[in-house]
Amino acid sequence: MKKHINVVAAVIHNDENKILCALRSPVMALPNLWEFPGGKIEKGESHEIALVREIQEELGVHIVVGDKVEDTYFEYDTFTIQLTSYLAKITEGNLQPTEHAELKWLTINNLDELNWAPADIPAVEKLKKLFKIKQVL
Repeated sequence: MKKHINVVAAVIHNDENKILCALRSPVMALPNLWEFPGGKIEKGESHEIALVREIQEELGVHIVVGDKVEDTYFEYDTFTIQLTSYLAKITEGNLQPTEHAELKWLTINNLDELNWAPADIPAVEKLKKLFKIKQVL
């Protein structure tokens, strides 16, 4: 049986309506793919607490967690993942990536330029749909 991992991710947006994208380093699982930063939920943690902790550890900033973006189940070759992504905003600190090879701020329209980890793609698609709805209003 494959290992199952519950993970949370932050769709961090700034005042210029850009979204923070993180490139997985060559030594990480799924190397050189883009993702929304986050990580594993530890026993007894809520999604929000896990996400605040993971972003502090990975990026050195404090965030406030907003609405859920997407909840995705994905089966990789050696494990399965339940990835829940949330909108988030940085409230304090300067970005200092400790695990990722690169960080980029992109507009919703430019997210397709990146090679995303498969489990993050549904969140990217949902963001594009939400953005189109807001453009029409």
